[in-house]
Amino acid sequence: MRRDFASVSTVGEPAGPEPERGRTTGGVPARTRGTREKPGWYRPAALAVDTLGSALPVALLFHGAGQPHTVAATLTVCPAWLGVLAAHRRYGARRLGEARGLLATVHDWLTLVGVLAVVRVVTGEDSPPAVALLALVPAPLLTALCRALTHRHLTAQRRQAHAVRRALVVGEGGAVDRVVEQLATRTDHPYVVIGAVLVGPAAQHSGVPDAGQLAAAPAGPGTDGAGPDAAAVLTAARLHHAETVLVAPGTLLCGERLRTLVWAVQDAGLPLVVSSGLTDVALRRLRPATAAGLHLLHVEPPLRRGPQLVAKGALDRVGAALGLVLLAPLFALVALAVRLDSPGPALYRQTRIGRRGVPFTMWKFRSMTTDADRLRPRLAAVNEVDGPLFKMRADPRVTRVGRVLRRTSLDELPQLVNVVRGEMSLVGPRPPLPAEVAAYGATARRRLLVKPGLTGPWQVSGRSDLSWDESLALDLGYTDNWSLTTDLDLLARTVRAVVDGRGAY
Repeated sequence: MRRDFASVSTVGEPAGPEPERGRTTGGVPARTRGTREKPGWYRPAALAVDTLGSALPVALLFHGAGQPHTVAATLTVCPAWLGVLAAHRRYGARRLGEARGLLATVHDWLTLVGVLAVVRVVTGEDSPPAVALLALVPAPLLTALCRALTHRHLTAQRRQAHAVRRALVVGEGGAVDRVVEQLATRTDHPYVVIGAVLVGPAAQHSGVPDAGQLAAAPAGPGTDGAGPDAAAVLTAARLHHAETVLVAPGTLLCGERLRTLVWAVQDAGLPLVVSSGLTDVALRRLRPATAAGLHLLHVEPPLRRGPQLVAKGALDRVGAALGLVLLAPLFALVALAVRLDSPGPALYRQTRIGRRGVPFTMWKFRSMTTDADRLRPRLAAVNEVDGPLFKMRADPRVTRVGRVLRRTSLDELPQLVNVVRGEMSLVGPRPPLPAEVAAYGATARRRLLVKPGLTGPWQVSGRSDLSWDESLALDLGYTDNWSLTTDLDLLARTVRAVVDGRGAY
């Protein structure tokens, strides 16, 4: 999903009907005024769910088990759970709705278990451990569900330009273009650009209004102590009703000039953020540091070896083997349906490219006619996606059962065999065809640094509805930023993606 930065109009008024997907930048639509803050019910809802989710199960289970200290246990667990969440700042305005919260909730729950274990030892509480632990299970589940629903609501709000902040970008023309383009690619952040103050003579081509101009060389301060840089930026912010100043440093805006501008903007009471220029690098890989007065960002390398990679391999093979055993009856039913629907084998094998460009044979349930590969060149002219991929919504080669298999992703299940053999992972980029890899450039080949996956960012983000550039960006982001927690998150989101079926054809 992209945000529309091409529609430019008079500041404060939309140029026409608001785009269905994205936000205008020539002024936030009138309905967004006064709605920059997140909905006020987020915190009360979170507190109510956390309170009931921790207190009610403890009260019911302890009472049902005939434990003598039901009230005391309830009055201990509930404040402890709320206290752990508050200590981790889960109720802060900056965090509410910003993430699905599943992995963070697991971390909070483990902290709660540790705290209550200490309390249990100190007080001598003697309830059966199984009952006590079972009573704590609903709390993180309900908390994670509440956070996920809140995140989904906030994302929908921001698609409609609610709960956003009007941002004025300051920088050289090229830097402004890069910042605006990056912000335009997503709608799950709070910034809507309403203008740009350019530094130097270079023009910007992002489509946002020019709100001011700074000279290429800094000038001295005026009689009020503020230089022309500060005056131009603050005037533009006032005229365009900016709520945040976003600075993109460059060769003409750095060092003392940047520091002076930061002082002036913050002294005027405006929030200010600085773009580092880095994109698609997970926050956990960044570590701030200072050297000789310079603020530095250490960028940790991607995980290519070590304990996490070993654990990922073990999780892959154990999980895939367990899946093959549990799903054996389903495999038999699907194979029978494929054979009865159309002539040919139930399984289809195809050469795909794996980690570091090594080819392997990938298995799927056959969802097309047996002559599908021979017919593909005739359909090249009606390909509905760009780049090296080939996809059609109404592909005539797909069988009746094949449409159901693709819609439910059941055709992918035999790839569990590939996971057990170590050729694929449970989570990773989509396994490409040799012809696709032959068309890759140097950037696209980077996605081959990790094993392809049975599921991954492509599958949970729209699949065939995505463009080649969007698919590649997702795969590269995973390749450089994967972790075990990322894999667990993607596995959880896969369930929803399969039920939704968007882009599955």
